[in-house]
Amino acid sequence: MKVINLTSSSNVYTSNVYFLLGDHNALDDVNTLIDVGRDPAVIDMIKHLDTGVGKKRVERVVLTHGHFDHAALLPTIRDEFNPEVYAFHPPDGMCRTLKDGQTLKIADIIFDVIHMPGHTNDSICLYCEQEEALFSGDSSLIINTSGGTYPKAFVKALEKIVRRNIAVIYPGHGDPITRHPKKLIYMTLDNIRKSKIF
Repeated sequence: MKVINLTSSSNVYTSNVYFLLGDHNALDDVNTLIDVGRDPAVIDMIKHLDTGVGKKRVERVVLTHGHFDHAALLPTIRDEFNPEVYAFHPPDGMCRTLKDGQTLKIADIIFDVIHMPGHTNDSICLYCEQEEALFSGDSSLIINTSGGTYPKAFVKALEKIVRRNIAVIYPGHGDPITRHPKKLIYMTLDNIRKSKIF
């Protein structure tokens, strides 16, 4: 699997936009955007990438949640590439609904959908066992102090995530986290358990 961050050098306030392609650009790979952000420059970037012969440049979009910095460019992406769009709470009738525990092919491998309410009620994480990779959107996976209040559903989702092997976290903003990501999640879970849970 190839992971390309299309907004790593963006001058616009936007989320990370991850473009996932199969290692060999095979016909049955599913070229997928995780979030679309709000920087129109990603359109040209996609058009200049080698995305495979005889297939759509973008076949699928998966939204980690509906906030504007993650989803604003969706109408333009639809007009340009006509992909299938998936979201936990679809913003309109044109999206497919994701469910917790669902599996989804992205690029050339299978991902698990994990509903992660907390940042928003429609937040999800995407986990790939084969690559030990977690795409977290804006879900709070690194919380350094106890205190605050957290919904029970968020704690349960975090407990689900911490049971997975994780070598890298691709967040909605900032650089990938490769230094002890699982240890950081354990720390977060410990801090949350010392906080107020409702």
